[in-house]
Amino acid sequence: FNGASIDYNTTKTITLDPFTNRAPYQWAPMAPMFNNALSDLYARQTKLQQVKKDGDLHISGDITGYDQTNKAISADGYSSMVQLKITVKVVFVNNNNHEEDFDKSFSAQREYDATQQLSAVQEELVGQIIDEITEQIFNATVANW
Repeated sequence: FNGASIDYNTTKTITLDPFTNRAPYQWAPMAPMFNNALSDLYARQTKLQQVKKDGDLHISGDITGYDQTNKAISADGYSSMVQLKITVKVVFVNNNNHEEDFDKSFSAQREYDATQQLSAVQEELVGQIIDEITEQIFNATVANW
C-alpha cells in the first residue's frame, strides 16, 4: 500500500517542473537533489507517466527557504543546537479536478550539534529534509490526506 488514491482511468500523466532554488542562502546540490527525489517518489509509488508538459497533474514551484537558526543555548551562553530548515513553495494543478488545485508552502527541519560545521552534516540533513518534504507534497497531491 503506497497511500496514493489516484483514479488511473482519468489520471494517467504528471508533469513535474524543475524546482529552482530561490532561497537567499544557496547550496548548489540542493535543487537537483530535491528534483530527483520528487521525481523518484512519483515513479516508485504511482503508475503515472511523467511527461514534460500538459500532464493530468502538474507540480511546479521553488525552494524558497534554506535557513539556520540557533535553537538552544548552553550554560556558557553559546549556541548548542542549530536548526536547519528548508521551505518549498508548491503550485499543484489537477487538470481533471481544479477543486484540488493549491498554492502553498511545505517545510521541514532537522537539528544538529552546534559544535559541528554545517558542511559536515549538510548532505545528510538536507537529504532527510528533502525526503520529508517530498512525502508531504506526495500526500497533499495524490494521497488526499
